Amino acid sequence: MTTLESTSVTRERLYRMMRVYKETSLLRAALRVGVFDALGDGHGTPAAIATATGADPRGIRLLLNALVALGLVHRHQDGRFTLDRGGFSLLVGSSPDFYGGMVDVVASDEEWDAMRDLAAAVRNGGSVRDVNAETPGYHYWETFARSVGPVTVPTAGLLAELLEPWSATRSGTRVLDLACGHGIYGFTLVRRLPGATVTCVDWPNVLEITRQHAREQGLDSQARFVSGDMFELDLGPEHDLVLVTNVLHHFSEARATELLSRATAQLAPGGRIGVVGFVAGDDPARDPEPHLFSVLMLAWTNAGEVHTTAAHERMYAAAGLRIEATRRVPGLPFHVTVLGRSS
Repeated sequence: MTTLESTSVTRERLYRMMRVYKETSLLRAALRVGVFDALGDGHGTPAAIATATGADPRGIRLLLNALVALGLVHRHQDGRFTLDRGGFSLLVGSSPDFYGGMVDVVASDEEWDAMRDLAAAVRNGGSVRDVNAETPGYHYWETFARSVGPVTVPTAGLLAELLEPWSATRSGTRVLDLACGHGIYGFTLVRRLPGATVTCVDWPNVLEITRQHAREQGLDSQARFVSGDMFELDLGPEHDLVLVTNVLHHFSEARATELLSRATAQLAPGGRIGVVGFVAGDDPARDPEPHLFSVLMLAWTNAGEVHTTAAHERMYAAAGLRIEATRRVPGLPFHVTVLGRSS
């Protein structure tokens, strides 16, 4: 529960909010210069790390001290710097649990530029940027597709779990993955469903990365790739399962309903739609993340926002759908929902 103290406006709290961008900048710089990788390789002095990264020794010394101040790096009495177990696991690129790649998504230059225009977006009621998240071929989505695949795996697994009662008696499932990005949702299901195939839909620049992921997972023969606007494409024959993942918040309720209606029209008899994304609660103080993300959508799209539970229910009903199963992703502000035709 949110306490009164944590919501009180104080000078100290405002100052912390004003300086937090410096912490993000430090993390980005350390990852991009290669400081954590150098530490992971056993280089412990500023001079050794400077040599390993090709950076200036003074710059490395100041950056290391700032990282110590943030608790990301430890400095010992002999002057050496090290990572703890968590830092090595999450910040060293060779680690299987590496999380540092997310900095290019959550703290990307594109998001920072959009948020710099937030005051203008508030006045305008939507993005004021000529190029934004809805622009065809937007290069940010290539970064997104490259970076977030690994952290998507647990959520994709939860979606597969919710679909198990439906999929248990099916084979040859035809999956349609709209705005597929990295393709992990579709590929996870194809691996779990006997004889399944997936049609991946996205912009051509993104599909190059999706194809690479399909090759890496040995799914070339089970994947088909269609480039273009998912609102306008001829999506081909019926599909048993349509995926709409991390998409609806980019659009107004009316536009999102249109997309869901197109997905419904694609369903074969007895088919299902899988939806993954943020859902906004009624109390921003108790569930802040969706509301903070909604502000990014204000700055970065024409009419997008994180839709409330009630709005999702209206969209599903208007698209002729009913909820078959839904669950919040543990530890993340996402919901996974399986839908079927309402009649």
